[in-house]
Amino acid sequence: MGLTPIEVAILASIVQAETNQHSEKPRIAGVYLNRLRRNIKLEADPTVIFALGDFSLKRVLKRHLETPSPYNTYLNTGLPPGPINLPTPASIEAVLQAESHDYLFFCAKEDFSGYHTFAKTYAEHQRNARLFQKALDMRGIK
Repeated sequence: MGLTPIEVAILASIVQAETNQHSEKPRIAGVYLNRLRRNIKLEADPTVIFALGDFSLKRVLKRHLETPSPYNTYLNTGLPPGPINLPTPASIEAVLQAESHDYLFFCAKEDFSGYHTFAKTYAEHQRNARLFQKALDMRGIK
């Protein structure tokens, strides 16, 4: 897969922060591996939250994405310099057994089930993100 053991741990920490749904972890890992292989920024919200050091944050806003930090994967290409948490063996296994697919994006489902909607194109992702943003707005999550 072309990753060192520490890179696996770093990616696993991001996957772990993205979802509690074990069944989705290999698919999310596959998205990030696809992005790494194509030299596309990971744009992982959990890395922004880590960079901010505000783990109570419920909604990542555009202003948060501008936070200067080597951990901010919206500003920096590739993996951050270290893990953002202590990944579980299940998250590490998800990276080592990542799904092979063409997805480049994912967004939390608007039903707040903890699952995600996956997309191959940015246009698809934008539609999914609008649905989730609308659901956040309806719940008053700022």
